[in-house]
Amino acid sequence: MRRAFSVLAGLALTLSLLSCSRTPDPDALVMVIESSPTNLDPRVGIDGQSERIDNLIFDDLLSRGDKLNVAPGLADRWEVPDPLTYIFHLHHGVKFHDGRPLTSRDVKWTFDSLLQGRVRSTKAAAYRFVENIDAPDDYTVIFHLKEPSATLLWNLSDGAVGIVPYGSASEITAFPIGSGPFKFVSAETDKEVILERNENYWGEKPKLSRVRFAVVPDATTRALELRKGSADATINALTPDTVVTLERNPSLAVERAPGTVLAYLGFNLRDPILKDARVRQAIAYAIDRRPMIQYLWRGAAQPARSVLPPQSWAFSGDVLPYDHDPGKAAKLLDAAGYPAINGVRFHITMKTSTDENTRLMVAVMQQQLREVGIILDIRSFEFATFFADVTHGAFQMYGLRWIGGNEDPDIFEYAFHSAKFPPNGANRGYYSNPRVDALIDQARREVDPKVRKPIYAELQRILSDDLPYINLWYLDNVLVHNKRVVNLKLNPAGNYDFLRTAELVNP
Repeated sequence: MRRAFSVLAGLALTLSLLSCSRTPDPDALVMVIESSPTNLDPRVGIDGQSERIDNLIFDDLLSRGDKLNVAPGLADRWEVPDPLTYIFHLHHGVKFHDGRPLTSRDVKWTFDSLLQGRVRSTKAAAYRFVENIDAPDDYTVIFHLKEPSATLLWNLSDGAVGIVPYGSASEITAFPIGSGPFKFVSAETDKEVILERNENYWGEKPKLSRVRFAVVPDATTRALELRKGSADATINALTPDTVVTLERNPSLAVERAPGTVLAYLGFNLRDPILKDARVRQAIAYAIDRRPMIQYLWRGAAQPARSVLPPQSWAFSGDVLPYDHDPGKAAKLLDAAGYPAINGVRFHITMKTSTDENTRLMVAVMQQQLREVGIILDIRSFEFATFFADVTHGAFQMYGLRWIGGNEDPDIFEYAFHSAKFPPNGANRGYYSNPRVDALIDQARREVDPKVRKPIYAELQRILSDDLPYINLWYLDNVLVHNKRVVNLKLNPAGNYDFLRTAELVNP
């Protein structure tokens, strides 16, 4: 096991031989990222880099609190006089980066452009329950719904859709204009994105005068840039072994905090073997998460009991934990009619990507399942091919992560409602339970979180028994940075909001 998760000694040696002679820019923070944003129009970009950088350029109608609940943003307050009406009151005095005032007309345009198809975007589906939007005065916006949908507030908050100026069309992709804490300066695909401080920001102004996002696709090169001092920070973009190596560097520091990214195993419930819940439960008992968390993730992960992260207001830990128990796994497999014959009960094929950490993870799982008589055949593919097979249901088992999508209880509808089989949603394993469907529908119509919370607790108990997923672990957020960067505050989502408070302390 230890050999399987050994430190990257060659990289460590390379790092130790490099000097820190390069002088950092005293006025700009350089952050290395894995890829370029695909589209900085906040109505369109759905990849991680687009959404995280957009969140610095644009303001959303609402924000998200520490418990992943909605909080004021551009809207100081809101009212829900009935389940079909949401009234938002905007903050006065907000201006876009070009000096134009931000009013209700801009908010209405932002969402009308999605709902009316002026902008083609998959984000429009999140607002399918919106009938129309009114702007009776400059600082009031009213959303009228076709049917009750408690997810509306979440879909108006941080990272959803930032507010764009009235009349904005496709030109905003090349030069985005928002009202956020940072202004867009320039971007070059596969090279960099440059932002500068919005001196007229209506909220708390950033301390950083400029941020350069340097695109560095290779993880080893990202580590070298940090070691040389030519980069200041990166988050969740290095292997755990590399982080351990960099942590020994006197010029660097590492910040860790619990995150919301969920690693999970999915099952095809139409499969003759895996359609039996006892088999899925046996697999859960056969898997031992502890060595993988300890050696693969170097302790930077927490065991998961739900699709929702513990930070969520709707999280419930009152579910079966499925602690490692090979004896219980064997009894369940016997009861399901799969006795061990010459030590083998059956074969299962698991599809994965070629990511190195994933390959190590499934190799360990292969050993653990073999102990209870299950032969795990592994098929690795480049991510695009692998993900296409998953979305088309061409699998028995697979491993993936939820990144951001599991932060709101709307994940239950998207991933487990029987109306959300592909291509209508992400119920890729074809899970169906009428009680689950009814609870999801009930929770969506309830506005009061106190009423919704026990509904979601029951949902989590049922899903723990039925086990359409095995929830493995939540990954910690890991930020590696030069010590000249101070006042860093990580949030559960692992986005780039820490740049709002960060400061540079130069000698």
